[in-house]
Amino acid sequence: MNQTIILDKRPVGKPRLSDFKFLSEEKPQIKTGEILLETNYVSVDPYLRGRMNDVKSYIAPFQLNKPISSGIIARVVESNRTGFSPGDYVTGMLEWKEFQTSSGKGLYKVDAEKAPLSAYLGILGLTGLTAYLGLTEIGKPKNGETVVVSGAAGAVGSVAGQIAKIRGCRVVGIAGTNEKVEMLKSDFGFDAAINYHTAQNMGRAIAMACPDGVDVYFDNVAGNISDAVLFNINKFARIVVCGAISVYNEKSLPKGLSVQPFLVKNSALMQGFIVNDYAAIFPEAIKQLSEWMVDGKLAYTETIVKGFDQIPQAFIDLFDGKNKGKMIVKI
Repeated sequence: MNQTIILDKRPVGKPRLSDFKFLSEEKPQIKTGEILLETNYVSVDPYLRGRMNDVKSYIAPFQLNKPISSGIIARVVESNRTGFSPGDYVTGMLEWKEFQTSSGKGLYKVDAEKAPLSAYLGILGLTGLTAYLGLTEIGKPKNGETVVVSGAAGAVGSVAGQIAKIRGCRVVGIAGTNEKVEMLKSDFGFDAAINYHTAQNMGRAIAMACPDGVDVYFDNVAGNISDAVLFNINKFARIVVCGAISVYNEKSLPKGLSVQPFLVKNSALMQGFIVNDYAAIFPEAIKQLSEWMVDGKLAYTETIVKGFDQIPQAFIDLFDGKNKGKMIVKI
């Protein structure tokens, strides 16, 4: 039999296990022009929460009683399609199923000899691309500037901070535990890090860690943390809005500071982005990320949970900050 996970109910606030449902079905059979895939690794990401709401966005919402999908690494088990052979590994947006068929459209082969398979969901996948492109195309960090990263111990934040270091910047990370703060400094080379749970005054804590002010802010969280950063931005600062995990589960529209006065008086730029906006330059971005990783300039960490049945819980755990780096489920 073949297990699949569907969205049973649209979450209200923080997702619960009861919002998901496991179904068993027969293992699929391939037709002409198809391949049979066995899921090996599943990426769980905060942005999936937005797709669970029935609202207009940059990507269609998940449908009730239909399988959820995300980035997946799968092995080709059988093939009736030219270009794919049994034993090949591929990545792409696939459904949360143990086995599934595909025409091959939208799938890309990955090489287990060049990097661990899980890396293609993280630092060499959309995670790394998001960090690299958001920082370089919008943040445009310059040597000697100060870059602040929120959600810095997460998959995107930890990479964004390291790229800023490669560009010669002072980098300050914001995370939620003392352990993560130490990891940012010892493992990823951040110059300083702040625990937002223990800082009594975030604005003052940021000012102390950034004595020359903030030139680039890579924002993964929104909310009060990002409000505190605004009080410390410099003239011509660039604010890269990558995510807003602190408000994804809010039941009503959250209220915060009006950003316009901060932007106007500092002639600052604030821009949101979707990584696919830069799809045309993915190849050169992946090439650069790969080179940095091989040269030892980019480190990465993963939180790997084992078991297909653990996918929903791993996703929920993102909102409690239980991951260090990329959260991945190994099947």
